[in-house]
Amino acid sequence: MRIRALAIRIIRQFVRDKRTLALLFLAPLLILTLMKLVFNGNTVEPQIGGVQIPAALVEQLEKADADVINYDNAADAEQALQDGDLDAVLSLGGGGKPSITLEGSDPASSKMVLLLLQRMMGASDMPTVQPSITYLHGSADMASFDSFGPVLIGFFSFFFVFMLAGVSFLRERTSGTLERLLATPIRRSEVVFGYLSGFGLFTLLQAALIAWFAINVLGLYMDGSIWLVLLMNLLLSLTALTLGTLLSSFASNEFQIIQFIPLVVVPQVFFSGLFNLDSMAPWLQKLSNIMPLYYGADAMRGIMIRGEGWSDIQLDVYVLIGFSAVFALLNVLALKKHRAI
Repeated sequence: MRIRALAIRIIRQFVRDKRTLALLFLAPLLILTLMKLVFNGNTVEPQIGGVQIPAALVEQLEKADADVINYDNAADAEQALQDGDLDAVLSLGGGGKPSITLEGSDPASSKMVLLLLQRMMGASDMPTVQPSITYLHGSADMASFDSFGPVLIGFFSFFFVFMLAGVSFLRERTSGTLERLLATPIRRSEVVFGYLSGFGLFTLLQAALIAWFAINVLGLYMDGSIWLVLLMNLLLSLTALTLGTLLSSFASNEFQIIQFIPLVVVPQVFFSGLFNLDSMAPWLQKLSNIMPLYYGADAMRGIMIRGEGWSDIQLDVYVLIGFSAVFALLNVLALKKHRAI
């Protein structure tokens, strides 16, 4: 009877907790659906630019499942490669020797292009000569971890700061500290920015430590400015900090903070750059526009792999600042339920 009574109490507790029931039954369905859409999307075709290559060769490349754009001059093709619109540029030098310039920031794409060209040349009447291969970014020794490592730096900074902020701010509420603070004449905005400043110190230290360890200890490929990497990592952490404190206002215990992870953090992983967005349906790719991690990871990869500077990443910077400002404002509004000023 005691076991039955205990079981009934647990069942009733779950039935009353609608959020837990939703997490238990709906969150796995959401994540599985996202995985299906991401991994069962469109086939990614390598984007190859040709510099006045023969029409017959273009046809052979397209038969090998490549998307080929023929350019009249090398300057236009190189600019498209620099802008990230192409995976490689193919030209024929003296004696018909092929010359390949790979974009190089994604080792998987580079290998796909080389295998496709090798297969195409083997099936054609072209002479079997060793092509000249150069890399715009990276090198032949660049590992896959160098490609998605910048994304992981941003993700871990975002994830752990989100958890720290959510749990810590919730503890301030459940312990009564926040209520006692709000009983003073202090403004809600001062409360929010005070907490953000306090947590922000540790956020800054964590962002710097993760970036330094990944680059100097793990040896991630680094072609840009370490200061820009630290800036982007800090902005990602600031966004996670403001978002974590905001969502903690809607939680009554630490377990409910964890419930937000599959709904807020996990979906961002699919749009962060760990997986090729070009393989997703066009409507699904648009969801990346509302994912803070997408902008941070895009800038981090640009800095570390492609050596991009401020002019290349400033849009990502402004977007992350905008996310942080909106979340901070919503934090101020969320405190209304604790005290009306």
